[in-house]
Amino acid sequence: MADIELNILGCGSALPTTHHLPSSQVLRVRNKLFMIDCGEGAQLQFRRQKLRFTQLQHIFISHLHGDHCFGLPGLISTLDLIGQTREMVIHAHADAEKTLKPMLDYFCREQPFKLRFNAIVPGECIYEDRTLTVKTLPLKHRVPTCGFLFEEKEKQRHLIGEMVAFYNIPVKQIPDIKAGADFITPDGEVIPNNRLTREADKPVRYAYCSDTLYHEKLIPYIEGVDLLYHESTFTEGLAERARETFHSTALQAAKIAQKAQVKQLLLGHYSARYTDDHVFLQEARTVFPHTLLANEGMVLPITGK
Repeated sequence: MADIELNILGCGSALPTTHHLPSSQVLRVRNKLFMIDCGEGAQLQFRRQKLRFTQLQHIFISHLHGDHCFGLPGLISTLDLIGQTREMVIHAHADAEKTLKPMLDYFCREQPFKLRFNAIVPGECIYEDRTLTVKTLPLKHRVPTCGFLFEEKEKQRHLIGEMVAFYNIPVKQIPDIKAGADFITPDGEVIPNNRLTREADKPVRYAYCSDTLYHEKLIPYIEGVDLLYHESTFTEGLAERARETFHSTALQAAKIAQKAQVKQLLLGHYSARYTDDHVFLQEARTVFPHTLLANEGMVLPITGK
């Protein structure tokens, strides 16, 4: 199992269909789960994919359209029923608290955990722990909307076990060696770090770009990411409809991926008018060959290689 995996819970757009659920994803970073958008049925998909509710503490909502947040009441109710006790943080536009909290308070009056809303705006770091940061990305939609950039922090170098044993390096000096320090033997000989360690794994970067017009100002923020999820509600035949509704086509998503030189593109948020998702893939791959289609149940490892 990879250290970081993306689980697709839903990848459809606003109008319900029989083959796609509304937008929702879960990014697993080792033993922590981060939910990204929470469309209807998200808690059911959570169960189906055998994800652990106890590992979820942060939910990131890109914008306040129903297909991205109507799953919250059901999810919070489920957490209440299973006896969740850890604080749950919802990172969303400031209006989320005044619109959603009254409903959550009504249906989950005696929940055993604290529910906290964190108001977000584009361009801010909204989460940080020992290994990861989450920043908001500027998107262009009909209502205030943010994407999210998940970035691992720089990792430590890998110890070469046989060299550590050969030089009998004390355990207390191991953290310094992993951080890049040289080792000085009791005789005063300096052993360079590159003889004791191997290069660290590259940090993983994942960018989530939900509903948005084609928006080139996004490119500097996502340049070179390992995986870019970018909405592709329409194909180019409906480019005018995409512009009117502040959405993107598959070709436009591919152009963003190409210009940002990302490693891989994942399409989603398909309009209900399409019965064959592969039209999105065919269109995008004419510009950016390293393109995949999101689908419910997909588990996609993300690596920095």
